[in-house]
Amino acid sequence: MSDMSYASPAELLVLHALRVQGFAETAEVAAVTRLDVDAVEAHLADLEAAGLVRHREGRLRGWMLTSDGRTHGEDLVVAELDSTGLRDEVDAAYRCFLNINQAFLSLCTDWQMRPDPEDPNAEPMVNDHTDLVYDGEVVDRLGKTDAAVQPVCATLAGVLDRFGDYGDRLAGALDRVRSGDPDWFTGVMVDSYHRVWFELHENLLATLGIDRAREHATG
Repeated sequence: MSDMSYASPAELLVLHALRVQGFAETAEVAAVTRLDVDAVEAHLADLEAAGLVRHREGRLRGWMLTSDGRTHGEDLVVAELDSTGLRDEVDAAYRCFLNINQAFLSLCTDWQMRPDPEDPNAEPMVNDHTDLVYDGEVVDRLGKTDAAVQPVCATLAGVLDRFGDYGDRLAGALDRVRSGDPDWFTGVMVDSYHRVWFELHENLLATLGIDRAREHATG
């Protein structure tokens, strides 16, 4: 990460983390923002008092944005990009990411499903990861995808500090997959490659104010 990378203020980091994550407990927000847990706790209390966040109870517990909090967070991000003059650089990195994104999503499908070895014309079957040759070919393609996305991550980390850990997280997930743990490719209970990729995509959309449903209309 570049020493010139812009460090966002804590309030923006906390709000933006909840925007990207959807909802999260205090420790998760601290991990995402790389802020001290006590500091995050204090910021969340202030934001709750201001009506910008609320804590959801029940089976899925965690902090989440209110509608006012979402709007305020979006305003802070717009102001950040405008005041720093970084919008064009982030947008260029986003365009590079989009050029890789569809191929990665197809790769995830190939990891979860595979051709029927008994009938190549049959519908694909659930990949039980017993065909090591097939899995090895998909993992090799993931390595090429990682080589393509790492420069995008480095560019983003070099301009905005809050993008700083995506490259390492993706590389770490790839290492786990290469070590033989299939959950680290597309699993939802670990910091899998797909989970980090999705979060990076969501972070870019939120930073640039792009609605995911209308994303392709921006090209």
